[in-house]
Amino acid sequence: MNFFTKLKGDSAQLPPSPPLKSLIIAGLGSFLAISAIVFISNVLHETLALTGFLASFGASCLLVFGFPDAPFAQPRNVIAGHCTGSFIGLLCVAVWGNHWWSLAFALSATVVVMMSARIVHPPAASNPLIISLTQPSWTFLLFPTLTGAVVLIAIALLYNNLVRETKYPKYW
Repeated sequence: MNFFTKLKGDSAQLPPSPPLKSLIIAGLGSFLAISAIVFISNVLHETLALTGFLASFGASCLLVFGFPDAPFAQPRNVIAGHCTGSFIGLLCVAVWGNHWWSLAFALSATVVVMMSARIVHPPAASNPLIISLTQPSWTFLLFPTLTGAVVLIAIALLYNNLVRETKYPKYW
């Protein structure tokens, strides 16, 4: 099969649209989680002068509330994936500075470590990119990364188990 034939795809059908109830559940869960994370961010900024917000949490909400049964949406993947991506990003910037090749290395190392440790969480792969753009201090690992991921999962545990028939998480 040649390359251009592969680009045509398999002609598979689009997946079905989710039911309205699923859309409402995912949207409301995402709203609650991001609201809580932003609120905590604002409180910590005012009391401890900690600033920062991890934009990749938006994509995490899509997975955790829209596809809670997916492996990428499980608590260990969300928390450990985000912490791994931020740690590697911070380490690479600290060791090599902010260069295109250190950013590329940080991203590829994050992918390899997440895959080998079985903590793949796709939104967290963008954390080294965010770190490269914002140049935060090492406290970024604690806040917003760890704190935000834990708050997101805590809300997901409560919310998903209250509004869905299925259990969340599938595994720890």
